[in-house]
Amino acid sequence: MTRIALIHALSHSVAPINAAFERDWPEAVRMNLLDDSLSADLARSGRGLDEAMHARFQRLAQYAVDTGAEGILFTCSAFGPCIEAAARRHSGMPVLKPNEAMVAEAAAGAGRLGLIATFRPTLESMPPEFPAGTELELALAEGALDALNNGDTQRHDELIAEEARSLRDRGCTRLALAQFSMARARAACEDASRLPVLTTVDSAVRALRARLG
Repeated sequence: MTRIALIHALSHSVAPINAAFERDWPEAVRMNLLDDSLSADLARSGRGLDEAMHARFQRLAQYAVDTGAEGILFTCSAFGPCIEAAARRHSGMPVLKPNEAMVAEAAAGAGRLGLIATFRPTLESMPPEFPAGTELELALAEGALDALNNGDTQRHDELIAEEARSLRDRGCTRLALAQFSMARARAACEDASRLPVLTTVDSAVRALRARLG
């Protein structure tokens, strides 16, 4: 059986990606590694993705490889350069950024793409990953991550859906939810905007299964 390591920086990412695997690739053996200090340290330090943060990601990836993982999926979208460096070190296997597969799917489409995040650094790190010429409109669902952290999932989804509606009004023809923890809001966004909505969760499972399944 194919063994996939799922490496998380937010506890809220664990359930959505495991649910997607259970639905779309249940045969895969999953292992979950969580370091919920990664996002907090990034937000608090003000140093960005420095050498120390890169070293932490290298250690996480190496641990996953040492356990026999055949593929690695990182599930927090604010750490792109750290993940890319880990992928270069383990070039013989798929090491995916959480948004990598969704970016590829989005790039294959047409029209202005509304990208919604609940974690501000994601809106700084993720846009450069899209191909040149991609029409992007960015939105931060302010307060949604705090709501999720406090257990108010309904408020979380509502705040994201408000941004989905706003992006539609700003001329977007399709939407993307930038973080794994946001996947639960997909239906609310579709209802609010009447636009197609991509999630990093579903795209990532499709990509890994295509490469390893």
